[in-house]
Amino acid sequence: METVTVIESLAGLTGFLLHLVAAVVMLVVFTALYLRVTPYPEFALIREGKIAPAISLSGALLGFVIPLASAIISSVSLLDMMIWAVVALVVQILVYLLLKAFLHDLPHDIATDRIAPALLLATLSLAAGILSAACMVF
Repeated sequence: METVTVIESLAGLTGFLLHLVAAVVMLVVFTALYLRVTPYPEFALIREGKIAPAISLSGALLGFVIPLASAIISSVSLLDMMIWAVVALVVQILVYLLLKAFLHDLPHDIATDRIAPALLLATLSLAAGILSAACMVF
């Protein structure tokens, strides 16, 4: 029977902390960029109790975090993880822009708390995130 010391168990702590900090930084960067791309103030609308902005933003965040987690698992280095995180970020921004091109009233609909367009955006964001994560094979 092998005995594992606490020091041996914590050997990967530095890598864990580096990846966690990098992931949180990328999440903050993604959120800031996404909020700049969308022409409505998500957090102000959410504070007002509007559901549609919360749904669409939640979908985008999860759609980004899923491939980010895949990048953390599959990457060969911290830089590699960051590169794939940027790819995931671009995919999520494109999902919003493409849907906005098809549904011209999307920003107005979400800002005025229309649930259906927000749910569609959230679902497409999640679908793109899951597909992005699955495509991250290297």
